[in-house]
Amino acid sequence: MNEPENDEHTVLVPSARAGALAGAASAAPGADNVLPTGSRLGEFEIVGLLGVGGFGIVYRAHDCSLGRDVALKEYMPSALASRSQYNVHVNSARHTDLFQAGLRSFVNEARMLAHFDHPALVKVYRFWEANGTAYMVMPYYHGRTLKEAMLARTSPPDEGWLRQLVTQLLDALALIHAEQCYHRDIAPDNIMMLDDCRPLLLDFGAARRAIEGMTQAFTVILKQGYAPIEQYAEVPGMRQGPWTDLYALAAVVHYLIDGHPPPPAVGRIIADPYVPLAQRYAASYSQTFLAAIDAALAVKAEQRPQDVAAMRALLGPSDGTASAPARPAAATPDAALPPSAPVAAAAPGKRRVMAALGLLVIAAGGLGYWALERGAPVTTIAVTPPPPPRPAQPSPPRAVTPVAPFEPVAALDAIVAGADPGRKVDVEVENASVRIGRDSLKLSVRSSHAGYVYLYMVGSDRSNFWLLFPNAIDRDNAIRAGQSLQLPGKRPGKEHWSLYAGGPPGTDHLVVMVADVPRRFDATGLTPSDMFNEFPIARAAELQRAHTGKTALFAGQPDCAGAACSPAYGATAFTIEEVAH
Repeated sequence: MNEPENDEHTVLVPSARAGALAGAASAAPGADNVLPTGSRLGEFEIVGLLGVGGFGIVYRAHDCSLGRDVALKEYMPSALASRSQYNVHVNSARHTDLFQAGLRSFVNEARMLAHFDHPALVKVYRFWEANGTAYMVMPYYHGRTLKEAMLARTSPPDEGWLRQLVTQLLDALALIHAEQCYHRDIAPDNIMMLDDCRPLLLDFGAARRAIEGMTQAFTVILKQGYAPIEQYAEVPGMRQGPWTDLYALAAVVHYLIDGHPPPPAVGRIIADPYVPLAQRYAASYSQTFLAAIDAALAVKAEQRPQDVAAMRALLGPSDGTASAPARPAAATPDAALPPSAPVAAAAPGKRRVMAALGLLVIAAGGLGYWALERGAPVTTIAVTPPPPPRPAQPSPPRAVTPVAPFEPVAALDAIVAGADPGRKVDVEVENASVRIGRDSLKLSVRSSHAGYVYLYMVGSDRSNFWLLFPNAIDRDNAIRAGQSLQLPGKRPGKEHWSLYAGGPPGTDHLVVMVADVPRRFDATGLTPSDMFNEFPIARAAELQRAHTGKTALFAGQPDCAGAACSPAYGATAFTIEEVAH
């Protein structure tokens, strides 16, 4: 199952919330707005769906003239417009100005990207307006997000690798900044690592920001830890500029080194808890490099490097290996990112957000394009030749008990095994077999007891272990006794999210747990995300080996205290087959 992660994202993330847009529907991805497979837009034939978001739809298309697959992005703000066959029309006359502002920004973004030619920027082959909307055509890139690439590593990148990444992204930023264009949403899930380990900067989101700028109904999405203080409010003396993107890029480097972004800027402006990297990681990276990153992370914009040239000067020579202290070989087993496999519709390679995730998740405003693949973890086995036989009589051989590898499906089974048999949970699945790239998962949960619903999933390739619900978009997981809860569901005042089959072909294992009281997962290694939370496999295996309790580890613990805090829960397991269409 593929993790989504921001509005108009290559990596599908939660969208800006449409909120109380006057008279408009919520910003849910309207399935009725998607062009069917086989539709023709000029020389392009739609062959599949890659992403649906609040501001657009991205298709996999075939260029019949040049004989190549491409990603075709269509402007479609679902809260403002709908489709009649090919034609897109505004739902209400009072939304015409909003729609047109987004359309102009969509075209301007396409024009800007078509104008630029840099290996770290998305290339737009062509764009045009037709059918009441606009389209842009881009390469069908193969890769995975930087965030996903880091999860596959066993140690932080070394300075040489980080400098290479930063240098390429700074080159791209220098190009767009020269045109007075700023990205304003740089984050690990907005940087794609291509198969050749080259970074690609994603998601300018111009249409989204244009609409947000004209109405308070669309709330600006800021990534905590990556957005500098000037992005929280447009006030005199807090202008956005090149220094805004430099803060976000430095925050990405902080994440790659530390495993976490820096503290949110809005809190740092009051009492700054930030401890400079130069103090914490001096043994692993050069002072010049760390000091440059710390400088770009200054809370006040005027204290940061003001442009790319100033940042380059702080970083010093592009090859930082000479000044970087030596690191033990054991600490750097992953000098380079493992390449991901190319996308194939019927092969077990995978989509633009991760190849091993099973179901492709699309949030209401989340928009993704290009299939990503999550690389499988690489295990290195050192083989040592046995010593020569000793002349004396050898001692009896010792029995070696191998450590069984962690199996996430077994972790799901343990949750079900620990359920109270007196609490019945029923799940009805609309389709037990879903077609990759075409069908979505829909299920209904009913519980004999009131409680709180948790939906787990292990992807079809067993390399991903997710807590799908509650999530960043929908946290309301309460259920009444006998109530039927639809997942994903459209509920009044709630943003909609969907789960589309994204491959690879195989069986997705899912468990629904209904606990008497809310659960906490702080002892399970659950990692927060912009959309779904994940149990990273390596950490999950470590915690499971150390777990000595009688209860299922990944069922979490009751989040309450006192005699009324019931540890009981009900649970049931089911599977979904993903098939190539």
